[in-house]
Amino acid sequence: MTTSSFAAGAYASMQGIGASGLLKKPAGIAGAGGAAAGMPDFSSLVGKALESTAQTARAADVQAANVAAGRSDIVDVVTAVAESEAAIETLVAVRDRVIAAYEEIMRMPV
Repeated sequence: MTTSSFAAGAYASMQGIGASGLLKKPAGIAGAGGAAAGMPDFSSLVGKALESTAQTARAADVQAANVAAGRSDIVDVVTAVAESEAAIETLVAVRDRVIAAYEEIMRMPV
């Protein structure tokens, strides 16, 4: 039960990311130095990812407060915490990949 609702939330999140254009391949990139007009830069993508992760953590906190006040079920808290944990793990994995890519670039001969 919790797994299906967690999966549904993850799929909805990914659909939202795809709909906002973050996962779409830019059509107008010409060469290595070209930038597509209207495409977000890397810092804004990272900022959006951080804000999304923080938002899922806040939602988990709200659910925990609701259970403490008797307004919600414990299953909702477990689901919110699992979604928050998945978002944090994803963010850490992306961070690790960016650092690895940076280190690989720094090892390249000039």
